[in-house]
Parts: sequence; structure tokens; C-alpha cells
Amino acid sequence: MLFTPIGTIHSPLPDLSDVPIQRIGASLTVRPFLDDKPHGVFATRAPTRPNPIGLSLARLLRREGGVLWVSGIDVVDGTPLLDIKPYVPEFDACEATRIGWLDGKAALARGARSDDRFSR
Repeated sequence: MLFTPIGTIHSPLPDLSDVPIQRIGASLTVRPFLDDKPHGVFATRAPTRPNPIGLSLARLLRREGGVLWVSGIDVVDGTPLLDIKPYVPEFDACEATRIGWLDGKAALARGARSDDRFSR
């Protein structure tokens, strides 16, 4: 599978250790930031994935020619941009009834930063 980036993301986050915990290695079991127990990588938002592709919801602030200024992303500087889609609440928002092992822990992520457990 071949992807052609449509741009490059520039952010104030120079490396993975600066990224908020929402976002290399390919172990299928990881110990996520919000729990001490190992979980399958697909049940987590850990960056150590077989295919390290991220998805970020961003707010478009302005456009200057071919440059889009956004806020709210958790992406390392220099990351290739693969696609952009508009957010449509009627299509994209769904109400979760269960979030598994994250139940009661997700609020702990606000303001937390990456640590060395996912270093390359």
C-alpha cells in the first residue's frame, strides 16, 4: 500500500516524549499510560502500533494560501499529512455506552504527557 502525503504537519512538539498521551515498536501488548496492566494494542491509543497512523480532530483556525492553521492536534513536528476531512457531528459523533478498561480512567489523561515507555 502506498500513501502520498498531501503536506507536512508542523507543530511545537519536536518528539514523541512531548506529545500528550493520546498518541513506534510493534508489540501487540502494551502497558498504557492510564493503567498498570498490559492490554492489547488495539484496545489502547498507544503509539506503538503495527501501522503507526494517527487520527486527530482539529479546529481550523484559518487558511493562508496552501497553509492551514489548526489547533487541538497532538502530532509530532514533521509528521506527513495524509488526508483532511470535515467533521460532521451527524456522521462522526457517536455515543459510547462502554469504553472497557478505560472506564473511570479517561479523565486522568487531561494534561498528561508521554513518558519513556513508548520510546523508539
